[in-house]
Amino acid sequence: MQPPEWRTSDKPVPYDHAVAEMEARVAAIRDGAANELVWLLEHPALFTAGSSARPGDLLDPMGLPVFQTGRGGQYTYHGPGQRIAYVMLDLKQRGGDVRAYVGDLEHWLITTLAAFGVRGERRDGRVGVWVDRGYGDDVKIAAIGVRIRRWVTYHGISLNIAPNLDHYKGIVACGIREHGVTSLADLGIEASMEEVDDVLQETFEPVFG
Repeated sequence: MQPPEWRTSDKPVPYDHAVAEMEARVAAIRDGAANELVWLLEHPALFTAGSSARPGDLLDPMGLPVFQTGRGGQYTYHGPGQRIAYVMLDLKQRGGDVRAYVGDLEHWLITTLAAFGVRGERRDGRVGVWVDRGYGDDVKIAAIGVRIRRWVTYHGISLNIAPNLDHYKGIVACGIREHGVTSLADLGIEASMEEVDDVLQETFEPVFG
């Protein structure tokens, strides 16, 4: 199996365009007409509602577009300063274990954060990666939302580098009211998108092979 192709978009990609691109690539991977792909990008400021989203968790759209999406999970925010990695892998060739795949995405994020001196952690019953700021202040720094079609994965992860965290006030992020969100910048860590991209690529193979 060849290593996945990597693609980086330099300008924010409209959400509906990204979904159409992913669906076309997923079909091509399944048909053996294209390699696996990891696509790094940003979106314009927007909200997405996953398959488990509750209407009451959209508190204030803030004039931003809201997209219904087929990925798992609930409401989340995407916008400039947040690195999205859409991961399109042939899971059938990688053991066919969906739960293990989600765990690998979490491990990938945790390993990436460690390179910047941040201790990312898992939490039972809460998908994504969390940071303990002490005194019970548990905040989310990265979200995971996946979809699988004919054993090919798509959608993926979002890692907060330096987004506008005020936009998260418009939703109950991932349906969790008790805990907030953070970013590398919010934690006092200066990191460019390019630096994060380099680490994401370096840490990918040790996790996914």
